[in-house]
Amino acid sequence: MGTGSKSSHQSYAVSPTALAEAPTAPPDITGAPDAAEGTDLTGAAAGGTGIPEPEELDLSQLLAEPALPAEAPAAEDAPAELDALPGAEPAPEPDVSATGPEEELQEASAEPEGLAAEGELQGSAEEAPAEEAGLLHADDIEEVQEEEEETDPPLTPVPAAPPVGEPTGTPLLVGGDDFINSEATLVAYDSPDGPREVLLTHISEEAEEKLLDALSIPGTHMEEIQVEEEVKERLDLDKEKKLAELTKTAVSSVQHKLKTGSEMSDASIAKHQAAVDAVSAVLSDPSISDDEKAMAQHYMDQLNVVKDKIDNGGSVMPWMDAYEVTETKMVTKQIPVPNGEPEPGTLAATVRKASRIKASLDPETGQSSWDGVTRSSANGTEYEIDMGDGWTAVYRPYKDNDPKHTEFSLRGQLEVHAPAGAGHGKDLVERLEQLHLMNKPMTAAEGEWTYLSNNIQAQGLGGAAGMQAAMDTAQGLQDLQVQEIVHQRMETLMGLDSGALQTAMKRIQLEAAHKVLPMKVEVVRDAVAKASGFSDGAALAASPGYEPTPSTSGKWLTWSRFDVTGKQAEIQGAFKGRSLTHGLHGGALASLLGTGVLASTEKRAVMGIGGGLGMSEQADKMTGGANSVFLRVKKTPSQPSGGMLIWDDPSVLMRRSDYYAYNGDHFGAINPAHHNYNESAITRDPMKIAKFSAAGNEVMFRNGLDLFGAEAPSRIVCHTAAERTTILASLASRGITHMGGKAVEDVLCTTDDYS
Repeated sequence: MGTGSKSSHQSYAVSPTALAEAPTAPPDITGAPDAAEGTDLTGAAAGGTGIPEPEELDLSQLLAEPALPAEAPAAEDAPAELDALPGAEPAPEPDVSATGPEEELQEASAEPEGLAAEGELQGSAEEAPAEEAGLLHADDIEEVQEEEEETDPPLTPVPAAPPVGEPTGTPLLVGGDDFINSEATLVAYDSPDGPREVLLTHISEEAEEKLLDALSIPGTHMEEIQVEEEVKERLDLDKEKKLAELTKTAVSSVQHKLKTGSEMSDASIAKHQAAVDAVSAVLSDPSISDDEKAMAQHYMDQLNVVKDKIDNGGSVMPWMDAYEVTETKMVTKQIPVPNGEPEPGTLAATVRKASRIKASLDPETGQSSWDGVTRSSANGTEYEIDMGDGWTAVYRPYKDNDPKHTEFSLRGQLEVHAPAGAGHGKDLVERLEQLHLMNKPMTAAEGEWTYLSNNIQAQGLGGAAGMQAAMDTAQGLQDLQVQEIVHQRMETLMGLDSGALQTAMKRIQLEAAHKVLPMKVEVVRDAVAKASGFSDGAALAASPGYEPTPSTSGKWLTWSRFDVTGKQAEIQGAFKGRSLTHGLHGGALASLLGTGVLASTEKRAVMGIGGGLGMSEQADKMTGGANSVFLRVKKTPSQPSGGMLIWDDPSVLMRRSDYYAYNGDHFGAINPAHHNYNESAITRDPMKIAKFSAAGNEVMFRNGLDLFGAEAPSRIVCHTAAERTTILASLASRGITHMGGKAVEDVLCTTDDYS
């Protein structure tokens, strides 16, 4: 949140999540092998030749209801018993030593009584600002939050100060669905004015409306005005008797029969007769006006044409319109708000040409620096956002960047900038709330949601039987949680003005999403299990390949897919005699191994690595491929060329869930508006990828690949013995003795070794 308030992090005692068993604390996911600890695994070369958002809440309806609506999905059962949900596991026995759900409910339902309409805590002499009136809670709630954090700690703790100059920064996972793969990165660039700390992330297209709602952008926010205007509208008598509706129903029914050449049905004839009866009744009324008579005759003329088609058939009828009259009246219109003060509760934003951070990477020290100002130009549009107190953000919107004409890979990119100096790591994450985005580090329960979501996409399970029903149930749980929180704080919310109410409701939505996630996981896990051949969610969770915590790839976090991790021998068999390869087309092996990762074009840009290293960097930005690195499937090389990286066991990479592939050269296209994009040709199936035969095939991995850890290539081919000697000396000086569990001397080879 960035205000210093604790309220955005406090937990509310009543929640369906109190009945869901939280996963155990995750294992250490630092990922780097012991031998590589303390080394700089920064980013490097080579590009190549990429869950439902809650509906907008009706605040007046929520605030007007005295209790949860009876017809809400699973309103009686969901908060009380998890096993009442379709496909969910029975709730665990409550811990008698902890506060029980009934006690929690009593505490929470009594909470509004301790809050005055002005936002004061009863018994407190201190007053709170109006905008925080809906965010004050009792001290015991903060204690509950602390207990929850102990039982379900963050998967990736947020550092107070990310390491200065580390090009790849510190990877983080943020709860919820607002960010692609729930991923963010904290980077602290070195600068003459002290560290420049930045949060870099990529929000999902579904979350954009939430972010835009937090902004006041010239020309995008509207205000209502009254103007005199000529309008066309139906007569009141027409609306009352529904003549237009009855006539159109008859026309549509008969039209369908004409198009298909079918015989006229009794139903079509009955619809025509119903319309005729209604129109005739109006025509026979002597009290109607001339306009009303003309209106009724208009419909009767149309119905006469319909009768002719019923009797005689023939070609389809022309389009038939409702009867309308032109009147001059005062109407309410919306016009763009001109430049000026931002709307209350929003952040001022300006529109400018898209750009990227222009950092520099020192080849000697491996440190990344940026002065906080210099930027390189990009093809697109971005918003510069004033967050107050020296904080800013830069966002490249989906809606204002036409995929046909702008760089597809930059759409959705978000930067949050702290004032110069160190120690802003946690505030950078908290400030996401100002943009109406989730701002809590991901817990293990939330991590499993992201893991399941990634597997649904990777394995193509979205259309499986029961999957949509599970997603609808999960969304219903979240909507119920929103309503529950609203009713707990009804008295406080009713005391807020419009701007403060909107802000409070946005925070409630974020809170509800965070609270209900464990229950959503239960429901969706069961659906995923059944779609992939398991008896239920418990069986899936107990299977050897189920790994709902991420691993580290270089300095980026990746999620696995259980259909690969549980069948590694099968994948290895499919790739027998075949390897994944990457050939360097720019730069040198020494530079690449000095950074420790094979990085995408977009990652290289913010790391400070210059362009020109990939074969088609600018084209990849347009296709969306610039967010990934490119590998090819080849027959295992017996005489590889210099500068080649070879993965003789592709299963070490196929376990990831973020890749996609083409059996041909499509520049990694995920942009539907680009001519290289071919939806039917994209595959995420490792068994199909293993059979790729086209020379230009490509397999894209998001962000990049680790060159020292578990994803390390099995062979790195140097051009000469001298180059190999230089690289070995560099690695030894940094204490790097192994790559992917193999001695570096066994990984590094030369072309002479194959002559």
